[in-house]
Amino acid sequence: MTVRAPSLSPVETTARTGVRIEPDARLVVQVWLGTRLILLITAAVVALRGGVRMVDVLGNWDVAHFVAIARNGYAVPTDVAFFPGLPLALWAGTLVGLDPVIWGTVISVVTSALATWALYRLGGRWAAVAWLLAPTSVFTLVPYSESPFCAAAFWAWERATQRRWGAAALLAAAACTLRVSGLFLVGALAVFAVVQAWRDKRASDAARSLPWLLLPLAVLGAYAVYLYVKTGSWTAWFSAQSTGWMRKFTWPWDCVMNSWRSIQPGMYADHPGWVWIFRAEFVSMIVGVVVVVLLLRRRRWPEASWVGVQLLAFSLSYWFQSVCRAVLLWFPLWTMLGDFVERHRHGGWRWFWAVAVVVALVAQITWAVLFYLGMWAS
Repeated sequence: MTVRAPSLSPVETTARTGVRIEPDARLVVQVWLGTRLILLITAAVVALRGGVRMVDVLGNWDVAHFVAIARNGYAVPTDVAFFPGLPLALWAGTLVGLDPVIWGTVISVVTSALATWALYRLGGRWAAVAWLLAPTSVFTLVPYSESPFCAAAFWAWERATQRRWGAAALLAAAACTLRVSGLFLVGALAVFAVVQAWRDKRASDAARSLPWLLLPLAVLGAYAVYLYVKTGSWTAWFSAQSTGWMRKFTWPWDCVMNSWRSIQPGMYADHPGWVWIFRAEFVSMIVGVVVVVLLLRRRRWPEASWVGVQLLAFSLSYWFQSVCRAVLLWFPLWTMLGDFVERHRHGGWRWFWAVAVVVALVAQITWAVLFYLGMWAS
């Protein structure tokens, strides 16, 4: 079966009606709206049942760090683990009287739409729909860096596919203000530029493309210099990760063993739910390895480097942590899944996908409830 590539635009113009949304894009918009509403309604129900405000259920975990930085700067030493992009955006909202949690939620909702649009252009409707149905989608609603980062990173990759390296570099620079994953994005884009030039047998293209990537590297360098001036240490970010979240350097085999012990029955008797989160982290790592293997088999070197270097980073920590959220960043996973759905969506597969959607929504709501209640939902 031939898979039809998505239009460069989700809208088409017609002589009779002027502008209309393509059917494929209409489905994506509907799923985006539906999942945003489900997550918001779930938050409202949790708030009502708990007798608390919406900002309380939306403002758990890392949101508190982002808000604290927006209000007080890096007053807490370990807060330097959080890049300044999102706190700066929240701070800008407070200047006009906006609540940082509500404003941050608006930012995440809007940038989730932008990320969805980019993914639609990269992989078509089913890639975008699969991303929207991800179990950890709550992190694309609350004021976390996932949504804005995905928007910047996905669009940077999309622009690179169109050989618009200036725009790709600007978007990668924006991504570098949000997460350390921006460094991995720059590396993957560099691989992309080299592979693109090699396949076209035009080495001069790489010579023109690669210098653009100095821009996002400069952003990362600026933050490193800022931290050195503030703390007197070039390793302040790594120290904050180690002190605050046990993300100290660990050999991969030790990391695997530590993670394996964390998923055994009976661990964390006082917090039985933690074992299931650690199991989800372990499964996410396995999914990542499968994705990298498939990408390497298909000689998609740039995408393999994007996911692979993240897996390496996770395996150098004490244990697998925050991998479930990182899956949202792996656009090659969603494009491959979208391609698989496109090729297997008729006949008996319809029932399979119907069940898969229900399971995905149940998992998504469950993950959201855990977060809204302040329970660990990595």
